[in-house]
Amino acid sequence: MRRDGRVHLPVALEVGSRFLMIHSRKPYVIRLPGGRYLSLGGRTLVMGILNVTPDSFADGGAYVDPGRALEAAQRFEADGADLIDIGGESTRPGAESLPVGEELARVLPVIKRVVAGVSVPISVDTYKAEVARRALDAGAVMINDVSALSYDSDLARVVAAAGVPVVLMHNRGRSSKMYREARYENVITEVRDELSAGIRRATDAGISWDQVVVDPGLGFAKQATHTLSVLANLPGLMELDRPILVGPSRKSFLNSALGDVLPGEREWGTAAAVTAAVLLGAHIVRVHGVCEMGQVVRVTDEIRASWDLGGSRWVTTS
Repeated sequence: MRRDGRVHLPVALEVGSRFLMIHSRKPYVIRLPGGRYLSLGGRTLVMGILNVTPDSFADGGAYVDPGRALEAAQRFEADGADLIDIGGESTRPGAESLPVGEELARVLPVIKRVVAGVSVPISVDTYKAEVARRALDAGAVMINDVSALSYDSDLARVVAAAGVPVVLMHNRGRSSKMYREARYENVITEVRDELSAGIRRATDAGISWDQVVVDPGLGFAKQATHTLSVLANLPGLMELDRPILVGPSRKSFLNSALGDVLPGEREWGTAAAVTAAVLLGAHIVRVHGVCEMGQVVRVTDEIRASWDLGGSRWVTTS
């Protein structure tokens, strides 16, 4: 049950002796600078990933050059991206932390070019306060933090002062050692509780509660079985009463089903994970293949709509 006394009503579609559950989504509005906003719940939003790192697991080095990054961003926009997420440090398992100066040297030229060249909102994937501050000054309007405000104590204050939305992703430990922390008794309950602690960190620092988005952190400090369980039980995060972002794109957990497949060859597996995320209540999906996954999202949203679940199927309880 939500704090406002409303509950989700999943639709059960009987298939033989089993049931497919399609979960309703509470609508939310996220405010952006300049009087803009994101409307979440009616349809699933697509966030395009623009990595400007030479060592990204999925597309390392492809967009380091600002000109190529701008071309990619414009292509994402043309393909229907609702947001573009720019990141300058790889946070894949095993990656080492990047100095602030080097991260700024990578992302600032790209942010400036992209902000000037596209109209969709720009998010920046960083856990560092100084990078966030400079990125927001350059025109970014959202911060996407893989640490849920646990790595840099100043980041929350930067976000609060700017009044921008923040994505809090579930994680444990640093990227170089995160798999050591992949121990769970009940993974969805622990992920939910640890995200709840992240929300408290945000609000204690002055970030508006209604500017927070949560991300279960698929593949971060989780073995494949943990990640699949989190995705399958995504509605368990609805108790947080915040919009949900899910990022399954090309991640290694897909190989538990696909076998030994390289990241660039995991797009079909990504499509299955995106479909599941949308049916189970995700408001935003974060993907590399904006054109392909945009099609997946639109079709899945049509399936949701055919069950009269367009983000507004709620009941009031006493």
